[in-house]
Amino acid sequence: MALITVSGIEKSFEQDRVVLQDVSFQVDTGERVAILGDNGAGKTTLLRILCGELQPDKGSVSIAKGSRIGYVRQMNTLSTGELVEDVLKAAYRVAIEKGKELEQLHDRMETVSAARYDEVLRSFEAAGGYDWQAEYARIANGLNIPPEMRSRRFDSLSGGEQTRVNLARMIMEKTDILLLDEPTNHLDVESMEWLEDYLLHYRGTVLMVSHDRYFLDAAAQRIIEIKHGKTEFYSGNYSYYVQEKELRFQQQLLRYNQEQAKVKQLEFQIARLKAWGSVYDNPALHKKAAAMEKRVERVQQTDKPVKESRMQANFASESFRADRVLTAEHLSKAFDGREIIHDFTAYIRGGGERVALIGPNGVGKSTLLKMLLGLLPADSGTVKTGPSVKCAYLPQQVVFEHPERTLYDTMLYETDCTPQEARDRLGAFRFTGEDQFKTVSQLSGGERSRLRLCILMMSRVNFLVLDEPTNHLDLSSREWIEEAVDAFEGTLLFVSHDRYFTRRFANHIWELGEGFTDYPDCDWERYRRIKALNRQNAGKEKQEKKEKTEKEMPRERETAADKRSSGRNPAQERKMKALEKEIEKQEEELAAYDEKMEEAASDYILLQQLTAEKEELQARINEMYAKWEELSM
Repeated sequence: MALITVSGIEKSFEQDRVVLQDVSFQVDTGERVAILGDNGAGKTTLLRILCGELQPDKGSVSIAKGSRIGYVRQMNTLSTGELVEDVLKAAYRVAIEKGKELEQLHDRMETVSAARYDEVLRSFEAAGGYDWQAEYARIANGLNIPPEMRSRRFDSLSGGEQTRVNLARMIMEKTDILLLDEPTNHLDVESMEWLEDYLLHYRGTVLMVSHDRYFLDAAAQRIIEIKHGKTEFYSGNYSYYVQEKELRFQQQLLRYNQEQAKVKQLEFQIARLKAWGSVYDNPALHKKAAAMEKRVERVQQTDKPVKESRMQANFASESFRADRVLTAEHLSKAFDGREIIHDFTAYIRGGGERVALIGPNGVGKSTLLKMLLGLLPADSGTVKTGPSVKCAYLPQQVVFEHPERTLYDTMLYETDCTPQEARDRLGAFRFTGEDQFKTVSQLSGGERSRLRLCILMMSRVNFLVLDEPTNHLDLSSREWIEEAVDAFEGTLLFVSHDRYFTRRFANHIWELGEGFTDYPDCDWERYRRIKALNRQNAGKEKQEKKEKTEKEMPRERETAADKRSSGRNPAQERKMKALEKEIEKQEEELAAYDEKMEEAASDYILLQQLTAEKEELQARINEMYAKWEELSM
């Protein structure tokens, strides 16, 4: 069943610059569709049209009646002084209000009619009143929104944190259609995996814009590519899209070459007929040549396929002669009394080792990189680099000292190259024509990263340090930087949440979290297998401990029905019945915590939080039992 129908959409923002042109497609209920395209292709524009924020110049959008749409923007525009907790709990407004009303009815049960009580109870249950708190905690924890963040004002959060909160809020609201614009930006690996799992089980419809290829492989069922304002369709995930796109290119190229060969043959025959017609003064031959010229027009139906120009540049490598590139011993760093890095000791070998520094957001990965490079002083510890090490560093946020300069002038000043070398180098990085005379301040985040790489690659280095190198880059730019890094013969240290990038390059992993774990000679796939095995072993130990406890301390609890007597008034009976039902729901929720805690066995912070929540829930259940016993007496 078609949930979304788009017919002939066109949209322009400037004269002679069409962003979307005759875009038509439909999305069925329950589909997960990815929208791909280069930066500026119109992906975000299409999402804004679908949710009604923008009106198309032509065409129409039809959404099934009654469908609720949730839109998570790439850049948050919501500004509010509310606490994060209040922003999130707004999704459960009805359940919370009905819960308060139910409590008020409990307190004056003797004067409330059974019909009124049952009506509120049904509304409470329909709004998910018994389940919303567990769901709230599950979604917030899954997207790494801890209690500390929930107690802060929403407008005090960073842009990435605000986006994460909005994503959680949209999921909590259980919309029928989720529009997601770069949803994995600002998420760590565990949060990405949680989101992927959620979307795989989500019963609604999802349209997502993303440059995260790992995410697209896991979450997308089909792909709509926007190219030059028009759309092409692929019925599979990202890996299928890559293969199918290349196959279509080759097929179109084959048709084009066959047509051109036919055209060349016809043109030769036409020229010969015209020559004979002139020599022998034969109008019939001229007429036949004219007919064949029309046939040429009919033959030429396929446009020549063109692949987008790729950036043609590699890192200039300097040879390295030593066993170790870098050695760090007992590094520590604290901010405002909070220790970020504690007693960090590790080393990086020469010979092309490629180290991925991974861990959740906020654990100090970028801080550690800056300490290793000497850009940030350590509170204690030492860092030593090999005598022939020459390092290049690409930070997460690229800043130029003179943003008022043009790209061309920046190249001249920062690399001491000739004017022609500057033009050629910028052109190799897809800064062509008038773009070279833009000021640096006019560039997007991805373009600034590309310019910094353009400068870095001109210096001969043997140690490359990258902090989130694929951030802000579209798919073609990500593929290019991977090819450039792949050709780099030196040693690599990088921070990245791009699992596709990490899987391709890492052969040694440093994990920061609750402490530091070193995984030498370990790629991404092996690291994930080790983590899964650790979780499995921790779960077995927990289950064995639980079974042992149950055998040693058997606990039997009488049901509420066994304790009920027949001598109570109807108001008491209704109140006890409501309590029994609520106790049953809460105990189901309590049992679910065992599975959650098993899954979080390797996450110490989350495990602590779940343990606290479980104890709090157990305390509430005990209070309800005490209240029930009081009523029963």
